[in-house]
Amino acid sequence: MKRMGMVIGLRPEHVAEYKRLHADVWPRVLERLRQSNITNYSIFLRQPENLMFSYWEYTGSDFQADNAAIAADPVTQDWWKICGPMQAPLPSRDAGEWWAGMEEVFHLD
Repeated sequence: MKRMGMVIGLRPEHVAEYKRLHADVWPRVLERLRQSNITNYSIFLRQPENLMFSYWEYTGSDFQADNAAIAADPVTQDWWKICGPMQAPLPSRDAGEWWAGMEEVFHLD
């Protein structure tokens, strides 16, 4: 299992709608995540900065293939079309990233 954390901004005018959408995530989006070995997934919001931190655990053996399957899923693509414009990616993110990856510097089991 690999723990993964990412960060992104949230546009202030979309905070309420983003929370509403994520209180009732589309079941097919959740199923695609599960099929791609994503578990224990959480998104946290820090206000007033409007920074979101996501955490998940990846239990598969080929993250690139599982991530590509998520990106190819038409329902997930529709979900991203709604949620993506609400987000504000960090200027410091790596090329090809939307949510910026983070380095794990501490963990306690």
